[in-house]
Amino acid sequence: MSETPAATTSTATTDPVITLRDVGLEFSRKRADLGLRDLLFRRDTGPRRDAFWALRDVSFEVRPGEAVGVIGRNGQGKSTLLKLVAGVLLPDEGDVRVREGVAPLIEITGGFAPDLTGRENVYLAAGLHGMPRDMVDEKYGEIVDFAETKDFMETPFRHYSSGMKVRLAFAVISQLEEPILLVDEVLAVGDKAFKEKCYQRIESHLAEGRTMFLVSHNNGDLKRFCDRGLYLREGALRADGDLKEVLDQYGKEG
Repeated sequence: MSETPAATTSTATTDPVITLRDVGLEFSRKRADLGLRDLLFRRDTGPRRDAFWALRDVSFEVRPGEAVGVIGRNGQGKSTLLKLVAGVLLPDEGDVRVREGVAPLIEITGGFAPDLTGRENVYLAAGLHGMPRDMVDEKYGEIVDFAETKDFMETPFRHYSSGMKVRLAFAVISQLEEPILLVDEVLAVGDKAFKEKCYQRIESHLAEGRTMFLVSHNNGDLKRFCDRGLYLREGALRADGDLKEVLDQYGKEG
């Protein structure tokens, strides 16, 4: 297993949509010492006490249509990697290049306002992700039907159960028509019937040729959607290759 080879042609169908080169991201163990501005716009102020590298020297490429499973124990850098690809975080070292739009199914309820109704949050969240209002109008009924929240759309979001919040958020974000899907453990939430709806929605996106990163501790989910694996351990990329081989290596080392 080795890093994906560099593209040998310049055609749009083979050029990578995601490229990471020697990427590193440093955090402080005392998160209270760092504000959002510090995390996003770091300045070189010398070594920080209690600092650690969440990711270090990570390099790989992803081409259009690949479905990649990100594997590793908790705290090994998986979610951080997805946030770098999403543009939520910026690297301290190296370079991250993403040449297509991203639909981030990461902490998906985070952008929803608790005091707004479900309906208002649909328009807010979709708009924040660049969906025009007329398109939200067109998709609104499908979003509500998928989320199974028809009777609660005029209810403030803070009164929703955790399951209802996730259902509505997934229904909105999964309607985005971006070429890259970033999915972080969201499939672990919800009842069996809703999970299957999520699976089918993701499978339909992949059938359209979209690219996907999936962070999951569920080998069944990884095998269902992915054929390539990235194994992170202590912030380093330990393996990149065939999913089964990467899972086998993780099983031996993890």
